[in-house]
Formats: sequence, C-alpha cells, structure tokens
Amino acid sequence: MSVSDCGLTRDLEFAVASLRRRSQWSSTSSSPAMLSTANAAGSRMCGRRTHGVFVDVPRRGATFLAMVEYGRRPRGQLAPPCSVRAAGSNPIGCLEVEPWSGTAPALPLLPGLVVAPAEDSDAFVVPSEQRVHDVVLKQAALAAAAPLTPQRPVHLAERERVAGGLKAAFDRCGEVCKEYAKTFYLATQLMTPERRRAIWAIYVWCRRTDELVDGPNASHMSALALDRWESRLEDIFAGRPYDMLDAALSYTVAAFPVDIQPFRDMIEGMRLDLTKSRYRSFDELYLYCYYVAGTVGLMSVPVMGISPDSRANTETVYKGALALGLANQLTNILRDVGEDARRGRIYLPLDELEMAGLSEDDIFNGRVTDRWRSFMRGQITRARAFFRQAEEGATELNQESRWPVWASLLLYRQILDEIEANDYNNFTKRAYVPKAKKLVALPKAYYRSLMLPSSQRQCSSLT
Repeated sequence: MSVSDCGLTRDLEFAVASLRRRSQWSSTSSSPAMLSTANAAGSRMCGRRTHGVFVDVPRRGATFLAMVEYGRRPRGQLAPPCSVRAAGSNPIGCLEVEPWSGTAPALPLLPGLVVAPAEDSDAFVVPSEQRVHDVVLKQAALAAAAPLTPQRPVHLAERERVAGGLKAAFDRCGEVCKEYAKTFYLATQLMTPERRRAIWAIYVWCRRTDELVDGPNASHMSALALDRWESRLEDIFAGRPYDMLDAALSYTVAAFPVDIQPFRDMIEGMRLDLTKSRYRSFDELYLYCYYVAGTVGLMSVPVMGISPDSRANTETVYKGALALGLANQLTNILRDVGEDARRGRIYLPLDELEMAGLSEDDIFNGRVTDRWRSFMRGQITRARAFFRQAEEGATELNQESRWPVWASLLLYRQILDEIEANDYNNFTKRAYVPKAKKLVALPKAYYRSLMLPSSQRQCSSLT
C-alpha cells in the first residue's frame, strides 16, 4: 500500500476522533435511549492489502454493513503472514488460538434461538430470492421477540467472570480487528462497549471463515474442512467453544438475538468458491451474493439495534441490511470483471450476457463495445436499486449505528460512478474512489446519520 494510503489512514483517524467527540457531545443533549453499533467488516491498512468500508477493497466480499465491509480476497491471491496467532496453536486458516478452558458462555440461549439441524433441500427448487426472504423473515421475527436491551447470560452475570477469561477473549478479538481492519476498528469506537465487543466477535468469526478458502492454508482446505468448521459453529451456538475467539462469539449469540442460519449460509458461500466459477442466471448469483455478503448484515443488525424512534417493522430493517450487502457485492463484481476473467472466473449472469449478444470470449478478450456498455448500464442500474433499498433500512437503525452504515453506502455507491467515468472499461481499468471524495463522504454520512428515521418522518408528514 502506498504512502498516500497511509496518509489517508491518518486522515480517517482524525475524522473518526472528531466525529466521536461530536457524537459524544450530541448524545448528552439527545435521547438517552439511543444505543450504539457497528458493522462487520474490515480493512488492513499501511502495508497490507486492505478490506474495509473507507478504502477501495478487492472483490468478493462486501459485507456489511454488511454494513461496512468485510472483504474477500480474490481466489489465488495469497494472504500476508499472520501476526495474530497464539504460540503452539493448531491453525485453522490464520487466526487460531489456544483451546478455551473457561466456562461455556452461551447458555442459556435466548428464547427461540434453537440450533436446528441443517435441512436437506434442492438449491433450485425454490427461487433464491424467496429462500433468502424466508431467512430474513426468521431473523426479523427473532429480533422482534427479543428484549430491547442485550441480555447477559445468567450464569455469566457476575462481574468477575466477565473481567476474567471473557474479557481476555474479547480483547483478543479487538486486537485482531485492529491488526487486520484498521478503519473498521476505529469506527467501532463510536459504539457502547458491549455492542462493540459483540461486533468484534462477529467480525473475527467471518474473517476466520474467509481464511479457510483464501488464507495461507487455503491450498490444503477442502469441503471436509468446511464441514468440520460448520460442526464447530454448532458447538459455538450450543455453548461449547473450542478456543477464546469462539468463546467471545458464543457469549455474543447468547446476549443478542443472533441466529445461526446466516453463519451457516456464509460457510455455504465458501463451498461455492471451492467449486463454482460460473453463474447461469441472476437467481444463482443472487444466492451467492447473499451467502458471502448479505449474511453479515443479518448477523450484525441484532447487535446494532433499531432506533426507538423507528416506526418501521423489523423486516424492513433486515431487508435493508441484506440489500446493502447485495449492492456492495454486485459492485465488487462489476468493478473486478477483468481481474476475475484473468483467473478464469465470471461472476456475471450468463443468460443475461447471451441476451445482450455477448459471450464468455468477449469477457476474456476484454472487448469494450456498445453491446458491453449497454449490458453494464443494466447491471449498474440493478446495483443502484439495491443501494436505494439499503437506505430505507439504514435510517431506521439506532442513531449511533447509522454513521458507519451510511459511510459504507455512500462510498461504495461511488464506485459505480467511477465505472461509468471509465467508459465501462472494467477489463483493464480499476474503478476507485479518489481520496478527496472519500474524505468528503465522511461528514456527509455523519450528517445523514443524524436524520430522523424515514418512517417517523413519513408519519409526521401525515399528521
């Protein structure tokens, strides 16, 4: 990463510190009911390939918010050496630590959070959008039925236990975030400590999952390894963590109405990366984008919380979180068409390419023709539609949760503008948002976060 990028990091640190001071000042004069938040994503800054909300990230991951962003390295790109690893550990991916010997932190689970066995089903019997919608409805129902404030597991309520092994577990999660996701880590400083720690735990699990197929040991990974990782996930939700990083997540899913399904689905996305390099239709691509990006939004919303002033139903907020993940992922795909093609991969709907009069050879040869420009206009229009839907959910979050979400949304949407500015040449030109535009977007996102929920504004206009 260049010296100018490191300068951007320092500028962002200053901006975050300034906004944090302003946020603290405004919180003393506004509703005390506001809760804090974050996002589940990250960036490595200064000397490492970065994934994050405030920087231009490589393809495949766009999480969140997904709502800020947890980026996936392109297949075949090696990860940098690990610096966060316990001595004598048995690595899974990059972020393995010593086995957990403390009390299992995830019991009892919140009402309704039953760890059900995965169901066997044909992936194409039901349209992808309907399958994902069913997951969204379940997450929204769980969140609506949960207490308004995080519930500390009864057997861990004692201060000394939190101050002991679990504190060390969450501190380790924070170290991982700070090491690999500098900008994301800074954004979490605007949250309450309990929600900040929970988001760290979710981020670390997502990163470890990504390391299975894109990390330094990826060449040795197989579908069997992912099966073992999913079994370990089941243990986390059952209160049987293997190590301290697992313990942090186990505590988190007991304290917040977080369901296991989005986590399972992210692992399914890793399975697709091992076996699939073409997508016949947008229905197939939609499901992939949900697996690797939309899932993070569903994981994170329960921790971020919904504004007490919101009059929208919970489903609207979850749909917004899903839409931002989908929009970011589609934007990654459109930006990195050339990079993917050089690895023999096409993440565009093949049936839509055919209807536009294009073929795989056109992609591999990098031909920018009128047909290609027309095709790209349609793809960009679709991505922007998801961004608009994401706005509906972002306004309903807790006020302190909105800033990183709006930053992700505004910055990532600008990549589509840059693709257009490059005359749709995403074969040899990489669309990126200039530093000046990124810095301008930060205060704009902050002020957007101060606006009342759109549902409240609409109700007020009718009275």
